[in-house]
Amino acid sequence: MQANRILAPLALGVLGCVLAYGLHLAFAPKPLLLQGQIEAREYNISSKVPGRLEQVLVRRGDQVKEGDLLFAINSPELDAKLMQAQGGQDAAQAMVLEANNGARKQQVMAAKDQWQKAKAASDFSHTTFKRLEQLFTDGVLSRQQRDEAFTRWQAAKYTEQAAYAMYQMANEGARDETKLAAAANQRRAQGAVAEVSAILADSQMLSPKNAEVSEVLLQAGELAPSGFPVVSLMDMQDAWAVFQVREDLLSEFTLGQQVRLTLPALKQSYPFEVTHISVMGDFATWRATESGHDFDMRTFEVELRPVATIDGLRVGMSALIQW
Repeated sequence: MQANRILAPLALGVLGCVLAYGLHLAFAPKPLLLQGQIEAREYNISSKVPGRLEQVLVRRGDQVKEGDLLFAINSPELDAKLMQAQGGQDAAQAMVLEANNGARKQQVMAAKDQWQKAKAASDFSHTTFKRLEQLFTDGVLSRQQRDEAFTRWQAAKYTEQAAYAMYQMANEGARDETKLAAAANQRRAQGAVAEVSAILADSQMLSPKNAEVSEVLLQAGELAPSGFPVVSLMDMQDAWAVFQVREDLLSEFTLGQQVRLTLPALKQSYPFEVTHISVMGDFATWRATESGHDFDMRTFEVELRPVATIDGLRVGMSALIQW
């Protein structure tokens, strides 16, 4: 009996403590837990050149460095176009040389000989006319014969002038306008070669970043359409955490603020910095019955980037914030 009288108050005391602790748990504010996930920059590598994949040098999971060759496309049509463009460039270059160098030496000599021949004929016609002019003055020769000699002299003189002009043209070379036109054609041909060469260079696709190969969508021997991604890269050095935050909790975040995020996959927490808060509410809406408020609320996206590099970070990992 004595023992019962001692245990009863103890039992009541224990029961009261349990009830008090239960009431405390029931009415105490619960810790707030937000869940987001890790995202990273992805690059879909494609080519402007349609053709058959000659080789694919990477596999999923490979680590590549900036400038590494990822894949190469073989395009016989572009090779043929390059040959055509180079042929046009060579022809344009030859036209420029011809315009700048002028006529050949043999052509200049021939034009000079024609001028000398016409000059000799003109001098002879002039001498003949002067003799006949004297005979006409002495009354020995008729006016008709004198006029015929004068006409032959004038014709020979004009022939000499024309031959001299042809000799000057051959000696001076092409006109300035012809040289300018030839130079313009050369630049146009060079542009055509540069255009085709640039497209061909795009058939040898290099990695734009240090990254990890996440997907290889086509293999060697398959046809790659223009603009179709062949290799996808994931840059884990450019990673961030994304949270969809209810608007009544948005005031907990400010740009530049550091927040520790727990990554369950790595079993550790890391410092992150708030780098972006969406200026527009997302389509997702929290109904009053869900949020515990008397009104509906919108969702805003918040991005946080790791302060330092995190080894083992992967896209899709859960990230937790607890207040």
